[in-house]
Amino acid sequence: MASPGTDTLLALYERMVLIRRMEERLSEVAKSGELPGAVHLTIGQEAVATGLCAHLTDDDWIASNHRGHGHFLAKGGDPNAMIAEIFGRETGICRGRGGSMHVADFGRGILGANGIVGGGIGLACGAALGAKLDGRGRVSAVFFGDGASNQGIVAEAMNLATRWSLPLVMVCENNGYGEFSPSATVTSGEIWRRAQPYGMAAEQVDGNDVVAVWEACERAVGRARAGQGPTMLEARTYRWHGHVESEKSFLAAPYRSDDEVEQWKRRDPIRLLADRLAAAGAAATLPAIDARVDAVVERAYAQALADPLPSAGSAFEGMFAHG
Repeated sequence: MASPGTDTLLALYERMVLIRRMEERLSEVAKSGELPGAVHLTIGQEAVATGLCAHLTDDDWIASNHRGHGHFLAKGGDPNAMIAEIFGRETGICRGRGGSMHVADFGRGILGANGIVGGGIGLACGAALGAKLDGRGRVSAVFFGDGASNQGIVAEAMNLATRWSLPLVMVCENNGYGEFSPSATVTSGEIWRRAQPYGMAAEQVDGNDVVAVWEACERAVGRARAGQGPTMLEARTYRWHGHVESEKSFLAAPYRSDDEVEQWKRRDPIRLLADRLAAAGAAATLPAIDARVDAVVERAYAQALADPLPSAGSAFEGMFAHG
């Protein structure tokens, strides 16, 4: 299998920068008090979602977790509708009913973010079964964290997906922390190796190297489309921000050091890709991409703040099926 060419790398760069800029602005509005509710940001982890979703189409499914904005955007979700949803606007992807932890778009194959730890895994497994039954070569993928890797549904999904040879790609974004607990204090062994007793394909990948992620996901998605069964990928990465943006208001003491965060920032996935593109002679293209993304972000936030909130009379719409 070939490595991605320059055009592909530029597309990966643009998607990663979009995720980063969207999340940076969310951090700002969360701290200013403009944003209703909590947000869990994916700054520093952009390469994982981008590297996988580059191999998926709108006909493929993804399921996400509470840190799901990056997954939504990587899969091609509408930035305007996502920000409107997070701000609780009627124009949001779920008409303002879902908020940050429930951004979804079935038309794009996005089953949704999920406030339940590990909650997306069963959804993705079911979507993979449906994909196998309809015989159209579709793939289902799920993102979950190292904390969620200790949920029982992970083992259940691996068993079922392997036994039925489902087109499922399970991606553990191992950022070293389950909420505020270092993984080393609560998780035994290497997560990717848990798939091996089931006979399930598995590998560990540098989650800050989008090319490494892209190549690993090409193999995993290729196996799934060919009817060769599921894959477990453990992507080692790091979130620059806290578990939730408001955590400093209630934590008695920090659970990680500033030095640790700075060490990981030196392995910024966007900077690593920019350096690779510069070495390929494409550095001059990047400022135009940055400017284009900045315009998208400005438009999304300005529109969301101008859009209407849902009317009080619509509170019960969408709660019950009729007819």
